[in-house]
Amino acid sequence: MKKTSIRFISILMALTLCLFLSLLFTVSAEGEAEGEDVTVLFTHDLHSHFLPSAKEGGGEFGGFARLTTVIRAQKALYPDALLLDGGDFSMGSLFQTAYATSALELRMLGSLGYDATTFGNHEFDYLPEGVANMLNAAVASGNRLPALVDANYLPPKEGEEGYDETDAKVWDALNNYGVKDYILLERGGVHFAIFGITGFDSDACAPNSGMILKDPATVAQATVDAAIADCLAKNGVEPLVICLSHSGTENRKGEDYELAKAVKGIDLIVSGHTHTTLTEEITVGSTHIVSAGEYGKNLGVVQMKYNGTDAVLTDYDLIAIDETVAADPEIENLVATYKTAVEEDYLSKFDMTFDQVLANNTYRFDSVKEVYATQHESTLGNLYSDAYKWAVEKTLGREIDVALTASGVIRETMPIGNITVSDVFNAASLGVGTEGELIAVYITGTDLRNALEVDASVQPIMSSAQLFFSGVEYSFNTRRMLFNKVDYSMLRRNDGSLEAIEDDKLYCVVTGMYAGQMLGSVKSSSFGLISITPLDSEGNPIAAEDLVNYVVKDENGTPLKEWYAIASYIDQMEDDKMDEAYSKTDGRKVVYTSGKPGDLLRGANKFTVIVMIVINLAAVGIGFGVWGIVRRVKKKKAA
Repeated sequence: MKKTSIRFISILMALTLCLFLSLLFTVSAEGEAEGEDVTVLFTHDLHSHFLPSAKEGGGEFGGFARLTTVIRAQKALYPDALLLDGGDFSMGSLFQTAYATSALELRMLGSLGYDATTFGNHEFDYLPEGVANMLNAAVASGNRLPALVDANYLPPKEGEEGYDETDAKVWDALNNYGVKDYILLERGGVHFAIFGITGFDSDACAPNSGMILKDPATVAQATVDAAIADCLAKNGVEPLVICLSHSGTENRKGEDYELAKAVKGIDLIVSGHTHTTLTEEITVGSTHIVSAGEYGKNLGVVQMKYNGTDAVLTDYDLIAIDETVAADPEIENLVATYKTAVEEDYLSKFDMTFDQVLANNTYRFDSVKEVYATQHESTLGNLYSDAYKWAVEKTLGREIDVALTASGVIRETMPIGNITVSDVFNAASLGVGTEGELIAVYITGTDLRNALEVDASVQPIMSSAQLFFSGVEYSFNTRRMLFNKVDYSMLRRNDGSLEAIEDDKLYCVVTGMYAGQMLGSVKSSSFGLISITPLDSEGNPIAAEDLVNYVVKDENGTPLKEWYAIASYIDQMEDDKMDEAYSKTDGRKVVYTSGKPGDLLRGANKFTVIVMIVINLAAVGIGFGVWGIVRRVKKKKAA
């Protein structure tokens, strides 16, 4: 009885202690969360998606008129809420065609009430001159505009290497707009410092930006320190620090994760570029990272408590923008006005209209996610490359050997039902300098096979590098040696006949400008093992900056656009229906996995041979070593 009482008292004391500690931690947590309420609304990677887009399987997502409805509802609940964007607000729909002349994207963000945004890599697709013209057009419009913050991605300054007249024009435009490293804002008694950062991959995706990338972490730390000091000097308080970063996260790691680890003082990172949707924030120390997905699919809502030094995230939510959300009539009318302007100023040149139906489609094409996911032949990729080949042959009046496209330039799929001009443009909207233009260059047979190897070997480490060809058929074994995975390749002519690829023969290849400018990087990305060199018809190498001289043009000198090639190809299909050829793949790319010796060594190149020799020599060396050990053991036993 005595032992039972002691045991009971011990248990009671333990429970009391647990309850006390629980209450203690609860009070402590509530103490940490004390402070002013802060609400941050955010988007990123809007990509000119003014209008709703169709969801695979039914329904819609996005659209600025619906986004406005949700923003205004949140502002009614939280009048002091900030509204921010993480960059890549342009390039992705027909509205981008007015980018350099009318700055529709920035003006629309202003109409929606955005406080600030930053540059993404696609803001530089129209080259530095396009950025300058866009900024000046935005200011000239007289419309309300968001602040633009950019701390580490700017042109060379006067006196620095590379500075020229174009840089001077860009600096004038940046100053005209009022672009700054950071801005200070005050809302509801809380002070904020907001700055913009560009990441390494974002810079790599803008090879013609003309900007100089300064180390993101180094600049971010200097900017945070300067912004805090500035706010203390002006307002006597520390600001809540927000970074608009066009760097991104992948699998809850990535550049913005590393940025948060390296930089002290950032309370919140709005993470764009990788089109990531984070349903739960990433917390690194005292820094919170959030992402809402691309194309205005969601409005991100962050709730925080700020006590003047510490910001505690108390709630985080993504509000879906879909067909259940009513469109704001004011913004809906504004979008309609912009749409009419695009038809008059741009589409009329092609004798097409925004909602013109090109064909009815009854076949399911890959989603963009599926295009990226695995190595495979895709009817969507086939459609793109076939359209390029057909359109260039029609324009030049002669057969082209090969056309290709990359998964990285495929932005949307083809819907089931009516396919419109707008659908096609949205699917093929990327380009450098202007909307993507097709180029025709020559490469050797050896380099053509190297291009097949890029598809076979690079895709697993860079999903955007998967290639889709027209005019060739090939197969590869995923278990073969890197850069020697292709074991069969032939030209496939328009009449269906097959022809061997000759090493030294020149073959005419058509691709988009964006993909074409990446050809020169194959050698460095393959550690010098393979290369693809664009050539002219005489076999002379073409520098990347000179590819603009090889744009395909019609008899009037009008460049052939990628989107127009696809639209025209679909438009000419019989009975206004998607060609039955795209109901299934046709075997032009065969991907298989085999460990059989014959499949692994058939057509082995010098790289595979060298590796096999090294492996065999190593095996022989190991064999001799084992044999030597066995002999010594036997001698010891004999002794």
